[in-house]
Amino acid sequence: MVRFIYFFLFLFGIIAQSLQAQLSISRIFTSDMMLQCDVEVPIWGTSNPDGLVSVVFQNETFKTQADSKGNWQILLPPTAAGAIENIRISTNDDSVLLNNIIFGDIWLCGGQSNMEWFFEATSDSEKELAYANNSNIRLLEIPHQMSNVPLNDFAEKIKWNVCNDSTVLQFSGVGYYFGKFLHEKVSKPIGLISNNYGGTVVEAWMSDEGFIGLNGYEKDAKALQFINLEELRKKGTGDHSTWISKFYSSDNGIKDSIYSWADDDHDKSNWQVMELPRLWETSSDTTLAHHDGVIWFAKNIELNSGSEGMLSLGPIDDSDMVWINGLLIGETYNRYNKDRIYHIPPGILKPGKNTIVVRVEDYIGGGGLAGPGEKLFLEVGGDKKSLSGDWQYKIGYTCTEKMPVNAFNPNNYITSLYNGMISPMVKFPIKGVIWYQGESNTYRAVEYADLFQRFILDWRNRFNINDLPFIFVQLANYYAESILPEESTWAELREAQQKALALPKTSMITAIDIGDANNIHPANKREVGSRLALAAARDVYGMDVHYKGPTFKNAKLELNSIVVSFDNIGAGLRVNDKFGYVFGFTIAGEDKKFHWAKAEIISQNTVKVWCNEVIKPVAVRYAWQNNPAPANLKNSFGMPALPFRTDSWTLSTQDLTRYAD
Repeated sequence: MVRFIYFFLFLFGIIAQSLQAQLSISRIFTSDMMLQCDVEVPIWGTSNPDGLVSVVFQNETFKTQADSKGNWQILLPPTAAGAIENIRISTNDDSVLLNNIIFGDIWLCGGQSNMEWFFEATSDSEKELAYANNSNIRLLEIPHQMSNVPLNDFAEKIKWNVCNDSTVLQFSGVGYYFGKFLHEKVSKPIGLISNNYGGTVVEAWMSDEGFIGLNGYEKDAKALQFINLEELRKKGTGDHSTWISKFYSSDNGIKDSIYSWADDDHDKSNWQVMELPRLWETSSDTTLAHHDGVIWFAKNIELNSGSEGMLSLGPIDDSDMVWINGLLIGETYNRYNKDRIYHIPPGILKPGKNTIVVRVEDYIGGGGLAGPGEKLFLEVGGDKKSLSGDWQYKIGYTCTEKMPVNAFNPNNYITSLYNGMISPMVKFPIKGVIWYQGESNTYRAVEYADLFQRFILDWRNRFNINDLPFIFVQLANYYAESILPEESTWAELREAQQKALALPKTSMITAIDIGDANNIHPANKREVGSRLALAAARDVYGMDVHYKGPTFKNAKLELNSIVVSFDNIGAGLRVNDKFGYVFGFTIAGEDKKFHWAKAEIISQNTVKVWCNEVIKPVAVRYAWQNNPAPANLKNSFGMPALPFRTDSWTLSTQDLTRYAD
């Protein structure tokens, strides 16, 4: 018995030593990855405490000894762009080989949902796919991860991918187009790290040191380490499951687990009519203005013959099930930004009348078939039949209970996304950051001016790159156009973004002319990516290209008008109106009441602004609305003028902060 115990302990010791000696490298290092060119690159991981670790790179061996906790790091020498290498990392007991590694410039693509928005759901994705195969572009997607403390490594396995027509589909659309156009400009391999999280505030992306001097923020950052996020996640998941189950159990279109309204012979004579595509909140049916729940849609279409085909419905907000002639052909759960393309097997379509039924669940915000009309069609035998136009519809379920407030939300915990998604990679060298975020901070827009600059400086400190380039997107036009001039939180946020240009090595492109009044996620990500690439090409790589629109220089009072001068005009100011009218200006007198103004270009760089109702103007604003779509002033390069105001009057979010103190 004693011998057995000694033998067991001996065997256990061998196993424990073997497990202890296992080589591990940070999850950011995988085959097919890109490493930053022209700088020293650290490779790090864990192994046997005090054990030797070697890295073979370019036929040279680099060695180091792990510390007492098993942590090790080796620096690779600067390597020119375009080099393709393998790296072998070894200990006495283990070895890891990383293949097909390319060196180039790596850009972190950060922000919220407009940066996260998948390439597949962008307006040009179908045409662009043919050009997406490019081994000089490498893609890395960072999974969502909150943490109450800064992590040393990512919580899940991740994988670098060579860019192709498969790996790009669920990648950031803005990120891909930026990388594509930048690669074409600079002729260097480009690495793209999609590190973003929809609906998030900037505070969640900052480290605790970014809030030094802000009492309320500092207290919350320190308190986070004592919060059990996993417990909150489990509770939130349970509450949400109970709530969302009612979308099925209370749907009048479902009886005894049978989707009765999908039946081919179901009587739809009492269904109403809606023109699609659209978000149903924008329909003429005012009862749907704030409707969350289930709506069923149906449309009949005549065919000459029956065969297999393809049904395209564009993106649907949020979930859908689709039947043709009573047979289910496809369903998608909670993917508001994914194009619905369903294959129709043989035997379902028939000559004569065919009935398409679409059941849509919407949980919050806009709902319905929300894509462009060209994505709504039925294709049979190579013949496309448009499905845009009138559809029948009927409400299956109206949700009267608010979605449960999920305490497991990064916006509730400052630093939580920095801790989980940025901290694990701060030692990984990158070339720069492109950033598209701010929508979730519009309610505290004035405060954002300080937070955003703190954020940029914080990341530069964390990545230990003092001049790390930041290129960001000024928010797009959104919501209905204003009937009268009014306060605008989105305009205030755009001004807050623009103030960050006071920091060195920052650049901003604007999207006020390429948004969508009815969709907070405009599908034209190609133009956003193109403008970001132009900004990088000029401000980071020193190329002679243009991305800036006219910017306010000064304003002078002349009788009953104000003459505004601009910089960045190129060969002169322009308008995209065939009659030469300038739109987008408002003007106010000492009463601080703004009126729509008339304006005309009077020289290459000046615009005269006036209003007959304002005899003594004292202030002028341009593109100062949530949706300044009519604003049409550009320079000779076709870039839109940036919003501005000449007044310093109190704004609507002036005193709104996250903390009273």
